[in-house]
Amino acid sequence: MRSGWSGARRYGPGRGSALAARTVVYTPEVYNTPCSVQKAIAFYQDRLNYAVQLVRYGGLGGPDTAARFTTRSARNTELLVVDEADRLKTPSLEQIRDHYDRTGVGVVLIGMPGIEKSLARYPQLYSRVGFVHHYRPLSPNEQHLIIARNWPHLALDDLGDFTTAEAVATITRITSGNFRLTSRLVAQIERVMDINQLSTVTAEVVETAREPLVVGVL
Repeated sequence: MRSGWSGARRYGPGRGSALAARTVVYTPEVYNTPCSVQKAIAFYQDRLNYAVQLVRYGGLGGPDTAARFTTRSARNTELLVVDEADRLKTPSLEQIRDHYDRTGVGVVLIGMPGIEKSLARYPQLYSRVGFVHHYRPLSPNEQHLIIARNWPHLALDDLGDFTTAEAVATITRITSGNFRLTSRLVAQIERVMDINQLSTVTAEVVETAREPLVVGVL
């Protein structure tokens, strides 16, 4: 935290955020092996390490620059987030466990409900699980907060404005508090606004953005 704060003062908000970055997000392929998992994690950690070092030291050049930037790539990674963890079979999960044991990098596994029951079948792995959290649908207030914080450029923070309140209510009704669907819907809203050169999100814009999406039963 200290290095990120000092970096923000020296380099400005963008570079300060880069210096504070300590998380790698990894989504495994549908078909994966322990080797492919480890290579992918090492690659993303290398990229994070490179980005942090580049901001910290600048592009100094020289034959040893790349080697210096990618040495001990885990040192700038404090958290590894594995999305679609259901795709990992036992050997690949063991690889994740081994990576945790060797590096001390925190690990978050994100999967469908019931993933904890699958992990419980492997005591050596499950003994390292600190806690299990079940993500429930967002409440209307939570969804509004998420939208306002993650997509501030949409200006959907003021529920006192009728147009804004109506747009947010329409998003909530369509997504039923599902965060992944909210993210997909917002991406489509941005596309609709860009194509039509609009500056305000309305209920009509939200409904138009919803049409090409496969919402299904949540």
